[in-house]
Amino acid sequence: MHEELATQGLTVITVALDRAADAERWIAKAEPTHPSLVDEAHLVAERYGMVNVPTVVWIDEEGRIARPNDVAFTTDQGGKFAGVSTAEQMARLRRWVAGEEPAPEEGTAASAADRSPEAQAARAHFGLGWWLHERGSVEAANRQFARAGELAPGDFTIRRGTMRLRDADPFGPDFMEMVAGWLGAGNSYYLPLRD
Repeated sequence: MHEELATQGLTVITVALDRAADAERWIAKAEPTHPSLVDEAHLVAERYGMVNVPTVVWIDEEGRIARPNDVAFTTDQGGKFAGVSTAEQMARLRRWVAGEEPAPEEGTAASAADRSPEAQAARAHFGLGWWLHERGSVEAANRQFARAGELAPGDFTIRRGTMRLRDADPFGPDFMEMVAGWLGAGNSYYLPLRD
């Protein structure tokens, strides 16, 4: 999409919410033509209310959020997993870049993110856990990460995003069990925006 729409003014910036050592090899293998960043501390997720990946935020030339974070895929396989139409997502982006799809009215763009006191406390516990982990206090960090997950069980940027730090595989059985439990309780893994 970056290569296709760059001449019309679109710049795609990808941000991996991961440890640099884990993300950099994937970035190098992909050989992206757009800026690709790594956010180990999950600051982007916190600031934009992201609770899962992949997600996308549309920001206009004035720095305003034109479409708040929403689940987005560029492949049909990913779209099928999330139950979203990849073709429609890409068509909507093309229309927006061409000026054919208006952004929401000022103040009407609402994120699917949870802004409850519990979710905010979860972010605080995550931040403290990250700080402790960086200073070698792994057990104390893991307690903070666990508490963050308890407070915001639908925030997979916290629950899944801390798995490598807790020596768990974010693509392995622990992750699959976590998702199965979440879905089994009647929840949705992704929270797409309502149109």
